[in-house]
Amino acid sequence: MPKITRKQVKVPVDVMPESRELYIDNYLKATQGTGRLMLFACDQKIEHMNDDFYGEGIDIADAEPEHLFKIADQGVCGVLAGQRGLIAHYAADYPEVNYLVKMNSKTNLVSTKQDDPYSPQLYDVDAVLAMREAGVNIVGLGYTIYLGSEYEATMMAEAGELIAQAHANGLLVVLWIYPRGKAVAAEKDPALIAGAAGVALCLGADFVKVNPPKPAEGSPAEALKVASLASGRCGLVCAGGSTVDAQSFLSQLYDQIHIGGACGNATGRNIHQRSLDEAVRLTKAISAITLADASVEEALKVFNGKKDFSL
Repeated sequence: MPKITRKQVKVPVDVMPESRELYIDNYLKATQGTGRLMLFACDQKIEHMNDDFYGEGIDIADAEPEHLFKIADQGVCGVLAGQRGLIAHYAADYPEVNYLVKMNSKTNLVSTKQDDPYSPQLYDVDAVLAMREAGVNIVGLGYTIYLGSEYEATMMAEAGELIAQAHANGLLVVLWIYPRGKAVAAEKDPALIAGAAGVALCLGADFVKVNPPKPAEGSPAEALKVASLASGRCGLVCAGGSTVDAQSFLSQLYDQIHIGGACGNATGRNIHQRSLDEAVRLTKAISAITLADASVEEALKVFNGKKDFSL
């Protein structure tokens, strides 16, 4: 895939003139100069607590949080997404990694049957900017919205203000948007996924992370195409979901990009639940598809160590 130039980066007009060049720098970092996002999602320690990091089928290396940073440092990714405290503890030892600070989070202990989901903002933008001033390589912010929750208005308002502040300071914003709550009958309905993509665009996000749709007929990648159109200039990426074998995951990713029009990927468990060596190889294989337009067969060769990955 060809690299994009600085002039090809479409900078939103709410990015202040004095922050324009910084925004372009951060956009090119997060997309490895291609315009496609390679997001390594490491925010599950709050979202799913320790269930995603220790247990059957999970490599023991994942029990130690530093595993995430070793993968990002040795592998290929655009940006590591995690909560401010997680990043603060390890960033000094991994200064070359690009970071995206997840601004809100909640655990999964309170079920939707008990109450509609609400994920509160945990800290303000100034706290993140202070970390950036201290030398942490922060390129963006992330925020989750649960559309359909009775608390969606609060989350949308927080996200809208967050995006305005982030852009004013040259930072990207990725919104996680999941329809969820008692009013939502089918969380992965293609129309709802497309609607979520449009909401992210209207709030001003640079990228939106959604769940892959589950259509009644046809393929998920075909259904995703509508959501990609709805997102406009807000790049759409899909959540990776539970760990599957490498070939299945890479095939799904290839279809999401080349059939569904996705603008990259957002992968967490499928990477970090593996050993360090295997996880690093998988980041390279994922990046081969995302950033270099490799075929599934070529990406599998990268994963199996039979082919080098280079942009």
